[in-house]
Amino acid sequence: MMEKPFALALHGGAGTITRALLTPEMDMAYKASLEEALSIGHHLLSTGHSALEAVEAAVVSLEDNPLFNAGRGSVFNKRGRHEMDASIMCGKTLAAGAVAGVRNVKNPIQLASQVLHHSDHVFLCMQGAEEFARKQGLVFETDEYFYTQQRYEQWQQLRDSNVYMLDHSDELKDKKFGTVGAVALDKHGNLAAATSTGGMTNKNFNRIGDTPVIGAGTYANNHTCAISCTGHGEYFIRAVVAYDISCLMEYKGLSLNQAADLVIHDKLKHMGGEGGIIAVSADGEIAMPFNSEGMYRASWVEGQAPHVAIYKD
Repeated sequence: MMEKPFALALHGGAGTITRALLTPEMDMAYKASLEEALSIGHHLLSTGHSALEAVEAAVVSLEDNPLFNAGRGSVFNKRGRHEMDASIMCGKTLAAGAVAGVRNVKNPIQLASQVLHHSDHVFLCMQGAEEFARKQGLVFETDEYFYTQQRYEQWQQLRDSNVYMLDHSDELKDKKFGTVGAVALDKHGNLAAATSTGGMTNKNFNRIGDTPVIGAGTYANNHTCAISCTGHGEYFIRAVVAYDISCLMEYKGLSLNQAADLVIHDKLKHMGGEGGIIAVSADGEIAMPFNSEGMYRASWVEGQAPHVAIYKD
C-alpha cells in the first residue's frame, strides 16, 4: 500500500486575541510553544507513527505548557481548584475516549487515551476517571503544579461573584476560549483528533463544555475528516459542531473548507457562538476557520513549510 502525505494541525485556543493585547514577547512565546508541539507531532508522523500517537503527543506538549488553558495552565474553578476535560478519537475505528472534571491528573489527554485503549467505555468523569487513571499508572501532580500567578489573579477578580469567564483576562471584552487540540492524517491514511481544556475561570456546579463531548468538540472519521474545536462550549454542544462538519462532507459532498466555513461562519455565528476549529480531511486538506478575533494555530503538511499564526490577518 502506497504511503500518503501526512498532515497535522493544532490550536491553543481562540477569542479576542489581537496584536494590541499581546506584547511582542508573549507573541514570540506563544508561537514558539505552538512550533514545539507541531514539531513533536510532525516527527512522529514522519517516522511512521499513527495519527493517534501524534495528536496525543502534540496535546501533551501543550498541556505541559502553562501558557495554555489545559493541563498545567488550567484555570481555577469556583472552589479554587482545577477541573480538566479531554477527549481523543480514532478515525479508522471510531473508537474514542473522554474524561471530564478530573483533578490533579498531569495530562488529561493521556487519561482519555487510556479510556480509548484500555476500557470498554467512552466517557468517564470525576472521581471514577481519577480512579481509572491510578489503575493505569498515570502521573498525578499536586495543586501547586497547576498554580500559575496569571490564572490565580484572574480567579481572584471573579471568585466572590457568580461571573464565570472563558479564559478571563483583564477586561471582560478580552475573551479567550482556552482549549488546546490537534488533528492528524498519518502515512497510512488514518485520521485522529484530540482536545484538552481547563474550562472556564470561576466555573461552578462541575460545568463541562464541549471538549470531552464526542461529536461536539472532537470528532474523527476516516471517510471525512478529523476536527478539534475551541470556543464557547455551550454553543458547540448545541450545534454538534464537529460532527456537523463531517456530515456536511459525507452527506452533501462539501469539501472540508466549505463545510467548516458554513458551520463556523454561518450556522454557529447565527446562534451567537464564537470560536473556531482545526481540521484535516482524508486527503490532507487543512482547514482552520474561526469567527473570533484570533486563534492560536499551526499546521504542517508533508512537503510544505510549517504554518504558525495567531491573528485574523
